[in-house]
Amino acid sequence: MPPPTATTRPRTSREDRTAQILQVAALLMLERGLKGMTQADVAERAGMKATNLTHYFRKKEDIAFACLSRTMDHIEARIDQAEGEPDAPARVSTFIRLAIEHEKGVREKRVPALAPLSDLRAMSEPGQGLLVARFMTLFKRVKGFFPAVEGTTGRALRTARTHVLIEVLLWLPAWILRYSAADYDRVHHRIVEILTHGLSAGPPWAPLQVEAGEVGIEEGAARRGFLMAATRLINQRGYHGASVDLIVSEARVTKGSFYHHLEAKDDLVTACFLDSLATISRAQHQTDGMAGTHLEKLQSAVATLLELQLSDGDQLLRTSALQGMPTDMLRSALDRSNRAAGRFADMVIDAMSEGSVRAVDPVVASQMLMAAINGAYELRGWAGKLGRELAVEIYASTLFDGLFAEVTPPGR
Repeated sequence: MPPPTATTRPRTSREDRTAQILQVAALLMLERGLKGMTQADVAERAGMKATNLTHYFRKKEDIAFACLSRTMDHIEARIDQAEGEPDAPARVSTFIRLAIEHEKGVREKRVPALAPLSDLRAMSEPGQGLLVARFMTLFKRVKGFFPAVEGTTGRALRTARTHVLIEVLLWLPAWILRYSAADYDRVHHRIVEILTHGLSAGPPWAPLQVEAGEVGIEEGAARRGFLMAATRLINQRGYHGASVDLIVSEARVTKGSFYHHLEAKDDLVTACFLDSLATISRAQHQTDGMAGTHLEKLQSAVATLLELQLSDGDQLLRTSALQGMPTDMLRSALDRSNRAAGRFADMVIDAMSEGSVRAVDPVVASQMLMAAINGAYELRGWAGKLGRELAVEIYASTLFDGLFAEVTPPGR
């Protein structure tokens, strides 16, 4: 805590106690998700009676709203600093550096952990609407890091660049722990390097043509319905927010039919996640044996998955939506996700070897690709206005060409 100055004052005991409650609640939200957190849990970890907690926050939803507001306060403070930089590359670099410095501070127990924004989906109204509106305001400010571009395609490019930048940073806590805290500055520089110059060493966007139907769900119709309903709801509401009742309603089946195919919701969530990872794996391996450069094969895998994410049909289960899963299940899910990222790293290394991808950190690049693909489904409305082929190329250009390249996609 900074010492009191002319513009700061000592915090009151109530403010200190409120800060402690929010820190405890944020950690619980990271462990269990909003739906898995209870007021009793918060009170117990804060070392107070549940009845006393209500003097600070009347309902659990009030605690969650305050936690998520605090997360946005931190993001807003980073935006404030980044906006003071002289140009777009410097603004982006500062924004990333501040996010990484916070993760380092959390790791070294110097600063409090923040509640995950993925829990926004589990909030009820009116809190959710207020927080979403604030997030959209922050999104527009980050979009302001980049110069305005004329035309429909230019505006779409600016939106895609903003979205990918934010998704890369939201995904950061899931993988940066693989690095030593002493290497966090190096991670910052490697992320900035990719976002500034892109992955491609010069060849244009040219994904290979893949036969339709090569990538998709290989399940019976009934099970497929369960998987798709659960995936949509978990992406929207998080692990705890997608109840069995909601899933059977979405899939338009009875509970009896549900339990005929699956023993419990955890089995369904696991099946959804495994299916999503299998879909990613099929996209990654679909070009094996096909003629083309390794860059074209990497672009093909990314294009295939982006087409899936930006369509109105099936979607991949977002790893961030699994917040609140039992610890063992979440650890297994993240481990499997890292295997999928590892395959992307291998593809990047192959392309680097032939000179079609620039010399980059393949591990960092792979996690950035996973973050961008994972988050693309949120831009379905955006993609629908552009047409899927153009939307995929614009979105993919953020990582293959960089955030500041003069890109001229088809139809511009």
